[in-house]
Amino acid sequence: MVARPVWKGAISFGLVNIPVSLYLAVKSHRTSFHLLHAPDQGRIRYRKFCELEDREVPSEEIVRGFEYGKGAYVEITDEDLDTIDIGIEKAISIERFVEEGEIDAFYFDRPYYLEPGKGAERPYALLHRAMRETGRVGVARVVFRDRESLAAVRPRGRALALHTLHFADEVRSDEGLHLPSGEAAEVPEDQLELARLLVDRLAGPWEPEQWEDRYEAALERLIARKLEGIPAPAARLRPPAKVVDLAEMLRRSLAQQGPEKGGIRAPPQASARRGRTSSTRRKRT
Repeated sequence: MVARPVWKGAISFGLVNIPVSLYLAVKSHRTSFHLLHAPDQGRIRYRKFCELEDREVPSEEIVRGFEYGKGAYVEITDEDLDTIDIGIEKAISIERFVEEGEIDAFYFDRPYYLEPGKGAERPYALLHRAMRETGRVGVARVVFRDRESLAAVRPRGRALALHTLHFADEVRSDEGLHLPSGEAAEVPEDQLELARLLVDRLAGPWEPEQWEDRYEAALERLIARKLEGIPAPAARLRPPAKVVDLAEMLRRSLAQQGPEKGGIRAPPQASARRGRTSSTRRKRT
């Protein structure tokens, strides 16, 4: 859990008001890189230049602007933004409760934890239990970071979690994609049965701790080798994909899976992250 909340406000629904703090619920562990000048390994820096004066400008001379015409801008100050009032500042305003499975996964954006404020434990627990027992999720509006967001509030374990959501006009349609239709969408019954069997063989419980970032672990091994002066192995050449008999591939897949059902497990080398040395650690940018 992060040391301090990223936002403080309240959950409101009806006449109920529950003070809460918002904490980030996920973190990134991806290895990051700096851009360097190849001849001398100097860091490549990004500087802010004025295109009219062709000079670097300090932060205090930089303002935000909206381009309303080609090369024409109107300046928008912090004071201008402070005048925007849509009536829900510092509040997670729940406007509707919907069934838990009703929100398409495409709408989910970023997850957060909600912590009750001092003295708000009882109403927090009440809302948590009511949603858990009814299987419903609160759809809310919230303003933070100078933007209004749509959000879903739901129980997760003992906590209430908040997921920011995309608005409907932010989610793209699949219109225009070349998708199977007509004859191409019709599948023979024997192939469908083989596919069902393969899906059934690969079925298993969702166990997130079993899935690790294999690329990140391999990247850290590569960095460790480079630091030790060991050249990277030659890249494997992959043969070009061939058009194959689908039914035959399904049969081979079933034979490869064996007769038993079971979930997929990450290979042992994926856990190399736990044994990494300090020499492979890199500062995050």
